[in-house]
Amino acid sequence: MNKNSRIFIAGHRGMVGSAIKRKLESRGYSDLLYRTRGELDLTNQQSVNEFFTSQKPEYVFLAAAKVGGIMANSTYPAEFIYENLMIEANVIHAAYVNGVKKLLFLGSSCIYPRLAPQPLKEEYLLTGELEVTNEAYAIAKIAGIRMCKHYNQQYGTNFISVMPTNLYGPNDNYDPKTSHVMAALIRKFHEAKKNNEPEVIVWGTGSPRREFLHVDDMADACILLMEKYTFSDIGEFINIGTGRDITIRELAELIKNIVGYHGKIIYDHSKPDGTPQKLLDVTKLHRLGWKASIQLKDGIERVYREYIQ
Repeated sequence: MNKNSRIFIAGHRGMVGSAIKRKLESRGYSDLLYRTRGELDLTNQQSVNEFFTSQKPEYVFLAAAKVGGIMANSTYPAEFIYENLMIEANVIHAAYVNGVKKLLFLGSSCIYPRLAPQPLKEEYLLTGELEVTNEAYAIAKIAGIRMCKHYNQQYGTNFISVMPTNLYGPNDNYDPKTSHVMAALIRKFHEAKKNNEPEVIVWGTGSPRREFLHVDDMADACILLMEKYTFSDIGEFINIGTGRDITIRELAELIKNIVGYHGKIIYDHSKPDGTPQKLLDVTKLHRLGWKASIQLKDGIERVYREYIQ
């Protein structure tokens, strides 16, 4: 991939896609392709085929997906599995048919079994039962990983897959019904502070452990992998994370302090915790020479400044 390559960013307005777009632009990549959903519905096979045929992208970042937290995944599982399967199947197949040189598919750490050993190594995929609260989304993402793998095997393509840990950053989703835990807590504590509310309710017990990666670090890793590494270097897929986790209780206290909220935190034990722990083993990524650079506290402070603006 060079500065004049024709690069399609699927999902350029989402948190990950927009970060990849910003990073590519800052590095001088000049021929970037992107479309809004109104301009190109990636769940529509004919539309996707026509786009690839007419635009002929050389490289593809497949960051488009239907995403959400525990509530959204539990409430709309049919939508999550259908939309994600359709997007990845259409884009990956069109990339093959139109001779795309390289494609990067973005998965999710929820692909791993609920009770897999920690930290999560790439080889733990499909070794146990999935977490029930996000099973539909996880199955769709596993299908995308395997689709890339089998297209490489049968057709000799160079499609790679990356599994990011929990992401946060600019253009995150702060909708209380569909957001992930980081964005949900930032909004809850900010609104509680603004409205002088005496307490903030956090779902679950606060005991689950989660790893968080700033999306700018994620974009940096993705571009490095696209520039320098092939399917044979990476294997079926590669984890992208920090290699460090904290409890949801610790995260809530950290966000509370950054926001400057002085009320109480109440944990609603009637709500689900999700997977007890999700910490990625990033040994393979470190061997390739990449490590995350944005510390969690600094990253949340940056995100909160952006949020209140």
